[in-house]
Amino acid sequence: MAGALRGPSDYAQEPTRHPSLRINAKEPFNAEATRRDLVASYITPVDLFLKRNHGPIPILDDIASYYVSIGGLVDRPAKLTLDDIKRLPKYNVTATLQCAGNRRTEMSKSRKVRGVGWDVCALGNATWGGAKLSDVLQLIGVPYHTEITLSGGKHVEFTSVDQCPEEKGGPYKASIPLGHATNPAADVLVAYEMNGEVLKRDHGYPLRVVVPGVIGARSVKWLNRIDIIEEECQGFFMQKDYKMFPPSVDWDNIVWSTRKPQMDYPVQSAICSLEDTNAIIPGEVTVAGYALSGGGRGIERVEISTDGGRTWSGAVRYQKEGVPYVPGDVTSDKWAWVLFKTVIDVRGDTEIIVKAVDSGANVQPESVDTIWNLRGILNTCWHRVRLLTIHNLRSLL
Repeated sequence: MAGALRGPSDYAQEPTRHPSLRINAKEPFNAEATRRDLVASYITPVDLFLKRNHGPIPILDDIASYYVSIGGLVDRPAKLTLDDIKRLPKYNVTATLQCAGNRRTEMSKSRKVRGVGWDVCALGNATWGGAKLSDVLQLIGVPYHTEITLSGGKHVEFTSVDQCPEEKGGPYKASIPLGHATNPAADVLVAYEMNGEVLKRDHGYPLRVVVPGVIGARSVKWLNRIDIIEEECQGFFMQKDYKMFPPSVDWDNIVWSTRKPQMDYPVQSAICSLEDTNAIIPGEVTVAGYALSGGGRGIERVEISTDGGRTWSGAVRYQKEGVPYVPGDVTSDKWAWVLFKTVIDVRGDTEIIVKAVDSGANVQPESVDTIWNLRGILNTCWHRVRLLTIHNLRSLL
């Protein structure tokens, strides 16, 4: 790919970021929205969308010479410019991207984990515009619904132009199965727009991959290469990161090869209208947040408990204004989160719990201890917040 890039240790030309973001790491820059900002709208504003990086943000100084190389186990390798991609049919797909480390900070309170500490906002929902990857692969002779090429290719590897310490200064890489990539219904995009605007540098300008329903680590930004390969990507972020191990495995007994790289994510929900601990005046309290599940599974229900999980009441789920949310219906965005809201009457100190159930009847686990893992990924346990009433607070002074 043509176009000069700055060095891996140069953070002097980072983009300007929204001042309200919660910064979890400065170099590389990793930040999330505040809870209330995140659920203020169904479509997350670009400036408030999750920022997840492993090195300095790449700069291309000559976009006219930019192209993506497509090769590997194919008969017709190609170099596609941005204009070539834009000549393909354009699709707009509304999809939530969630970092696998979302809610890691909470998991670390159970037992120490390694990784960037995230609250409950390491995700965002956007409308992505671009060409379907299945159409791009057609240009090099790979038909729709191909699971293995004549040359033995079974996976599609995406390579970035960024430079990561974890890859010894090399680029970020990830892959997905070829059958997933060549399925038009999977809506995998080579995207050049986000919320109707040209991609910002933080989000992969000029081209990125968007793999809906899969952990964000597979949606590679700043796209440089697409290769058809025999085995899944052997890069660090596929083979020694973003894998789910049981609580019995720690750094002294881990064998990375015993687990497959994580792809889609479990059912998840979190309360965003309240912090972990809140001082309130007794009365009505609005409980609002998000729920989502991987693999295109919808959210069947979101439930709230104020008695430790003994009884539950349903919250209203919604996506688009004035359109009822029906999981799996054509009027609903299958790859996107739902927002939820309910009002409860609080008379004393209360713990509020939320859990969601997806269309596959999958339910969030009650305890973080049962899903603890050394990398702190996929924390999907019941989310809990505490309400301390003002009169009780005064009694403690």
